[in-house]
Amino acid sequence: MGRYLIRRLIQAVFVLIVISAITFFLFWATPANPALLICGKNCNAETVAQVNATYGFDKPLVVQYGHYMQGLVSPGGRTIGSEGNERNCPWPCFGESYQNGIPVWNSIKDAFPSTLWLALGAAVLWLLSGVLLGLIAALRKGKFVDKLSVGLALFGVSFPTIVFGYLLLFLFIVKLKWIPFPDTANAALFSVGPVKWLQFYILPWITLALVFAALYTRITRANMIDTMNEDYIRTARAKGLDERTVVFKHGLRSALTPIVTIFGLDVGGLLGGAVITEQIFSITGLGKFSIDSVLSNDLPAIMGVVLFAAIFVVLANIVVDVLYAVIDPRVRLA
Repeated sequence: MGRYLIRRLIQAVFVLIVISAITFFLFWATPANPALLICGKNCNAETVAQVNATYGFDKPLVVQYGHYMQGLVSPGGRTIGSEGNERNCPWPCFGESYQNGIPVWNSIKDAFPSTLWLALGAAVLWLLSGVLLGLIAALRKGKFVDKLSVGLALFGVSFPTIVFGYLLLFLFIVKLKWIPFPDTANAALFSVGPVKWLQFYILPWITLALVFAALYTRITRANMIDTMNEDYIRTARAKGLDERTVVFKHGLRSALTPIVTIFGLDVGGLLGGAVITEQIFSITGLGKFSIDSVLSNDLPAIMGVVLFAAIFVVLANIVVDVLYAVIDPRVRLA
């Protein structure tokens, strides 16, 4: 297990380096001069030259990339700014925003807690509801409960997130007024208390959970039906094991293997920002930060979010691989 983890971590570092290189050269090797994005339409040649010197755009791309990566791997960060106006960007240095001069890492740190609560709360809802409905549907195959579960899954998959989100917002906030209108200050659990915090996140959780739970219901149902027809399930029943042990210890554990795969990737992706849901419910998370950065052509901010999200996706893959061996005893890590 130890050797496997070390090998996977080395692979993860290599993948992140490749992602950083592709993203960097994709953004900075564009035909447009990045200096024009900073100084705007009223730039003159002198201003553009000054911006190029300040941000190092006048250097070769390979040198710029090496300088950028230095800020991510060196404990001391890196030096930014033009000669005579140099300043230290502490580790991890994703650069400074073109729009407001704020370090990108500070903006990511401020936005990440909201995205974290959103992703984790929704993940718990869709995992429990999706697996439970899928399990019930598989054990009651062909009956009313099975058809109802499949119908709900089809409804959830086909319902656009943006439509369902605004529908919940209109129904429970505008029409019934059961929940106060979203306020970004209510995103902090320890400053506003659990009640207001729950009121802020409950509708975004349900919005995300509906779409994902539908997918998990269908996958769990299909896997459980296939698993319960396996030879080892018949053998377990022939040995006299009670049905609960057969279903949960032998059947469900095997059926959960593909669920673990998509769950890890879904959560890892959401930790990089749930763009639509955050926009609907005014959540100042990484998704909203990403949209604002794209609209303002803020390349350092976009680059920072991409790398930050990639870290979670890569780590999620490692966790999923390890959980395989825990859930399914037939899987061995070498």
